[in-house]
Amino acid sequence: MHKSRLGCLIIDCHEPDDMMAAARFWAGTLGYEVDEQDDEGKYVSLKGPANEPYVAIQRVDHESRIHIDIETDDKEAEAARLEKLGAKRIAAIKGWIVMQAPSGHRFCLVGPNRADFAEKAKGWG
Repeated sequence: MHKSRLGCLIIDCHEPDDMMAAARFWAGTLGYEVDEQDDEGKYVSLKGPANEPYVAIQRVDHESRIHIDIETDDKEAEAARLEKLGAKRIAAIKGWIVMQAPSGHRFCLVGPNRADFAEKAKGWG
């Protein structure tokens, strides 16, 4: 049996000139705080309530959009489960799996991010 749940909301920004300005906008919109930027300047984390999904701003080279990450303790088992529901596997990148829903929306499968994952995630199988 494996577990999964909504883990992250990722706000993809098409190569913004100022990642911190984008982060400040979304932090203000959501009532969160700007937390930290990674060393490469690709991600800025936002700090919100512990019981809500993690939110981050991500610099991308495709059009701006919002996508979700599903956190799971077994990415391969979760990918297989979602493929049975009609999703397609697009790529494996840096330890996560990019999937595409039948509706065309892309999302990622990632490892657990929040401390309460084991007790609050949905069990499958």
